[in-house]
Amino acid sequence: MKMARIRIEKRLSSPRWLPVASLAGGLLLALLTVAVIFAALGVNPLVAFQRIFRGGFGSLYGLQETVTKSIPLMLIGVGLTLAFRGRMYNIGAEGQFMMGAIFATGIVRLFPQWPFFLLLTTMFLAGFVGGALWAGIPALLKTRFRVDETLTSLMMVYVAYEAVKFLVYGPWRGSDTRGFPITDEFPLAAQIPILTGTRIHYPTLLIALLAAVVVYVLLTRTKLGYEIRVSGENPEAARYAGMDFRKVALVVMLISGGLAGLAGMGEVAGIHFRLRPPEAISPGYGFTAIIVAWLARLNPLAAILTAFLLGGLLVGGDAIQIALNLPAATVQIFNGVILLFVIASELFNQYRFRLEK
Repeated sequence: MKMARIRIEKRLSSPRWLPVASLAGGLLLALLTVAVIFAALGVNPLVAFQRIFRGGFGSLYGLQETVTKSIPLMLIGVGLTLAFRGRMYNIGAEGQFMMGAIFATGIVRLFPQWPFFLLLTTMFLAGFVGGALWAGIPALLKTRFRVDETLTSLMMVYVAYEAVKFLVYGPWRGSDTRGFPITDEFPLAAQIPILTGTRIHYPTLLIALLAAVVVYVLLTRTKLGYEIRVSGENPEAARYAGMDFRKVALVVMLISGGLAGLAGMGEVAGIHFRLRPPEAISPGYGFTAIIVAWLARLNPLAAILTAFLLGGLLVGGDAIQIALNLPAATVQIFNGVILLFVIASELFNQYRFRLEK
């Protein structure tokens, strides 16, 4: 009796349709898996998917909320596309988001009397610096001591969480907040303008769109972008060509962390108008943005669309929790399944699977 086995071969080249087909297949399998989970919870999967779509995209209010939630996802996702293209796996964007929120709040506390334009501009800069500094630590550990940046950036998320909690429960707790762990409300000069009748803080949205364009140009039209792409695709070739991986690692991590810090500044100054505990200012934007980056196939411009789609998923997830009485972790399960299958689909772009007798 003849036996069959699966042989795995490294692809030397792949057809143009393969990345799209593998991504579509991964998403389809993810949806089927989520459908099984919904069924196991006693919920009709078709009803759940319909509620998600209607919650995020089926009404004017839903679209407004989807755009609002896509702003931080877009900023962080664009930064992650750059880091991942440079083969720096920044998993700690959530912590960089928190540090951006802390630095921006610190500016408000130090200079509350500054005029509107100067104060907001300084807050944006401080948010970028806070996130960049927090991302720079794993980058330095990677380049100086070869410490894995995936682990260190992730561990620093929890340090940032505790830093926010320490501040809002301690020295920064507001004087007129009735004991709640939040800071005093920001003055009007420190509040980002929003579109009337919505929660869309449009200056941050414009910055996110501009960041996507700038990062795309950086990657495709500059010498540094060429070094980033070569270092990510073939580190050995990059070293042989004399490219400095340490410079690439630091640059991509600083920009990635800085954009995450901008997202944190946007949330505290454009949505909450104060610093709150970590779970109140972020439903896991830094982790969800990883899916944004991979769904976009590490293309900064495509991250605009995938951020919008994931923002709608977050809004729709809130809707099904209320309508179908599902646990709050349902959306996180959904996101995790999508990320798992999207990353797994990359194997088909890099390897060929053959059935041999």
